[in-house]
Amino acid sequence: MKFLSLLLTLLLISYSSMGQTTQEQLLELDKSWEKALLNSEVAILEELLAEEFIWVHNHASQIDGKAEALSRAKRIRAGQQDDTRNRSAREHQVVLLGQTAVVTGFTLVDRGPQPTNYHFMRTYALVEGKWKLLANHTMAIPEE
Repeated sequence: MKFLSLLLTLLLISYSSMGQTTQEQLLELDKSWEKALLNSEVAILEELLAEEFIWVHNHASQIDGKAEALSRAKRIRAGQQDDTRNRSAREHQVVLLGQTAVVTGFTLVDRGPQPTNYHFMRTYALVEGKWKLLANHTMAIPEE
């Protein structure tokens, strides 16, 4: 069942990329990152993340690589408590330079009782014809 879900997601991404601009493809890919995080979709994360992936969390309070990101998703899949109810990204911007792209925007993460708004900056690299998420930096935006 997990394989079928992965296959369908990858086919949808491939199919939806036909006729799209590179920026549109990257926006779709970035949406799949948010969805995979929310649902702890290990196979999609495995495919999306570059081997060299690094995630710098809020104020460098935590720094993860690919192994840590996958391990967290696997633990949640196995029953570990996860209080994330929803992730909603907005105001995306894409900057391309050669085979590198930076996607920025905001994500509202609802873990209760009060959602937290984050600014993100993600770096994608084109590797053997596929965009891979190389780096992610997230920073909580203080309430005013």
